[in-house]
Amino acid sequence: MKKITLLFLLLGLALLTLTAQDKKAEEALNAPYRVGQWLPTDQAILDDWMANVFKDCEARNAPLLPVVQDFKDLIESDAEVFMLFNLMFDQVPEKAPYVNDPTGKPQIRDYNHMLQLINHVMTMAPEFNKTGLVGFPINAILDWPMGTEAGSAAFLNPKVNAQLKNILNHWAVFLSSPDSRYVLGNDPRSGWFGADAQEAMPGFESDFICDPTQPYHGFTSWDNFFTRRFREGKRPVAAPDDDAVIANSCESAPYRVAKQVQYSDKFWIKSQPYSLRHMMDGDPWSELFAGGTVYQAFLSALSYHRWHSPVSGKILKTTIIDGTYYAENLAMGYDPAGPNESQGYITEVATRALVFIEADNPDIGLMCVMYVGMAEVSTCDVTVYEGQHVNKGDELGMFHFGGSTHCLIFRPGVELEFDLHGQTPGLESSNIPVRAKIATVVTK
Repeated sequence: MKKITLLFLLLGLALLTLTAQDKKAEEALNAPYRVGQWLPTDQAILDDWMANVFKDCEARNAPLLPVVQDFKDLIESDAEVFMLFNLMFDQVPEKAPYVNDPTGKPQIRDYNHMLQLINHVMTMAPEFNKTGLVGFPINAILDWPMGTEAGSAAFLNPKVNAQLKNILNHWAVFLSSPDSRYVLGNDPRSGWFGADAQEAMPGFESDFICDPTQPYHGFTSWDNFFTRRFREGKRPVAAPDDDAVIANSCESAPYRVAKQVQYSDKFWIKSQPYSLRHMMDGDPWSELFAGGTVYQAFLSALSYHRWHSPVSGKILKTTIIDGTYYAENLAMGYDPAGPNESQGYITEVATRALVFIEADNPDIGLMCVMYVGMAEVSTCDVTVYEGQHVNKGDELGMFHFGGSTHCLIFRPGVELEFDLHGQTPGLESSNIPVRAKIATVVTK
């Protein structure tokens, strides 16, 4: 009798959890954008985009590229991966908004359909759309299955992520080529120099280095446009001669300030606490930061994507950590904004770069700056070398093909007064200019 009662309690809890997930998904769908505007929150807009991709993909009926065929071979040859990539589509609920696109067809039918669509977007660059930019096309394809239990497991699998890295590297070749400039035109709705885009990015020509008299404003590729630089003087360094002032490392919006951060913690739970050992991939220096402070901020699709040093100091070590691309916190359920709301979680699992700096200010000493890729935005390009001295505001590297999130990590004993420009950290915050003041070190 006790076993039956327990079973009914567990079933009731599962139904309540699914109902809560559905309600959260519905609430998220009422907002115009997801965090950073990488994907529209309005599911109807995303469905329309997907329907057009489906139609174009079926019309082309192109054979799989070798790099996508390799992914297919992995799925079908590895028993665990095969099981997960079948289960993830079976586990997507059989009801709206998960089931059909605007044409009435299933959104993604199975892993073969998924592979055909990924194959198709390999020669697509993100078009501007003021009502729903799709800067993460593969993320859009995987939107629902990546939120399932099987999807969560699949996208943590090292073999799967190795294949995804190859696919994204292949796409990067296209995005770095002149062919990708077709989206940099003057089409009023879809061009990045059209009326809608210019309204969304006022002052672009005066803010960024470009030549409006040249085709594509002088940019040689989508990536060249994406990694554009500010004109001299547009983002001055905060208090360049005061080592107590810490500058914003990216053009980014504050997400979280956490103190007394644990060396090891259960980062996969809903609150997504930081776990320094996993964030730094077991680096021997990670223990030095236990009990310290982490400041995290996220980048937006329309923003600037280069990284700058928050302090003056010496580069002691740089590391690129291969990680996941489409793993999200399972506690997010089927929330359409799950990848964005997993920003704490992905600091432990996603592809990321670590830059350790010995600050000139002894009240800071050793600190670490972590740049975290998310989904398609996982090419972390470090442009400084070990032993190099940098001044506050100097460039450290960049994200290619997009931008995600970053963290400043300080050791215990470093006392900070944050200046978040009147904002409370969270998903509703807005960008603080790169190289602007974000904190002051309290002198011991």
